[in-house]
Amino acid sequence: MARLGTSIFVIALGMGVASAQSPSSVAAAPARTAADQPTLNQPATTIPVRVNVVNVFATVRDKHGKIVSDLTKEDFSLSEDGRPQTIHYFAKGSDLPLTLGLLVDTSLSQRRVLDQERNASSSFLQQMVRTDKDKAFVIHFDREVELLQDLTSSHEKLASAIDKLETPQLTRTSSGGSDPDSGSGRGSGHHFGGGTLLYDAVYLASDELMKKQEGRKALIVLSDGVDQGSKESLDYAIETAQRSNTVVYSILFKDDEAYGNRGGYGNPRWGGPGMGGGPMGGGGMGRGGRGRYPQQEQRPDGKKILERISRETGGRMFEVSKKEPVDQIYAQIEDELRNQYSLGYTPDRAGGMAAGYHKIQLAVKQKDLVVQARDGYYAEQ
Repeated sequence: MARLGTSIFVIALGMGVASAQSPSSVAAAPARTAADQPTLNQPATTIPVRVNVVNVFATVRDKHGKIVSDLTKEDFSLSEDGRPQTIHYFAKGSDLPLTLGLLVDTSLSQRRVLDQERNASSSFLQQMVRTDKDKAFVIHFDREVELLQDLTSSHEKLASAIDKLETPQLTRTSSGGSDPDSGSGRGSGHHFGGGTLLYDAVYLASDELMKKQEGRKALIVLSDGVDQGSKESLDYAIETAQRSNTVVYSILFKDDEAYGNRGGYGNPRWGGPGMGGGPMGGGGMGRGGRGRYPQQEQRPDGKKILERISRETGGRMFEVSKKEPVDQIYAQIEDELRNQYSLGYTPDRAGGMAAGYHKIQLAVKQKDLVVQARDGYYAEQ
């Protein structure tokens, strides 16, 4: 499996909301009558009961796309695997703490748009992170996945991390041609492996940082959506985000000219295990492995990839354009995160205790309203 490398340390597995979410457990004590109360000679005992609670975070819009923020619990209906469920918990997201992760693609295909991303990202985090409630982290990914700033509420530390975002320097491959996405240049100065570990970045952020956090959690990915060289597959990256209860918002920021004269996607010179990445970064064989795209094959549709990641975790995909610049997109994401609904329920005994993936259907009773929420969650054995 991939590991998240930093220039100073590596976060170990196990450290220490609408996407696919796994249930949490809480302890509950049975009610007792007055006759059951303990005496001085009879110590009290508490029998813990495991209760599976599933949390769903949702955004609601009207037919014009405007966010609706004045609904109540009674306005929603919810079912799991086709069985109606009772909503026991309801709150509005603006009052709830938020854990936010910013994942920025710094591969060479992004080199001409990175300044715009850097400036808009800094402003967004300054506005979004409340120092008394929220926390955020910053990761960059190219031929490695590197944590630039661990979880913090400090605006100064987050701004400093964003200032460090830069693309590797362009080097030449052994055949004399330049590879806009090689990602080499941070270190050896020689092209060894592919350089856009998008799936690994989503996996590592979800598994090593988000998994142990409570409450609302969201990742924001800025990329052209084209992965090269990840160990983890797209499916597994999405599943890991779902298991960690993390929403993924994607911002498609592509520069078509970056791939202009490549003549196809992929690179037959990619190496095997250990050939790419920085400290415990990319390279090697895994669920995805290297060399997934033959030289003559057209590069994958990054837009569809980002759309899928966001859709299946309960987020949205945005595309930067002249009409919709990145700062306006950040404003929309901020609006969504400030106006989420948080709903919680305990699955019925017919299927809620079974391990595996469970489908969630969340709807609003009022017509002409559209709900954006995760499609399901993974229950652990």
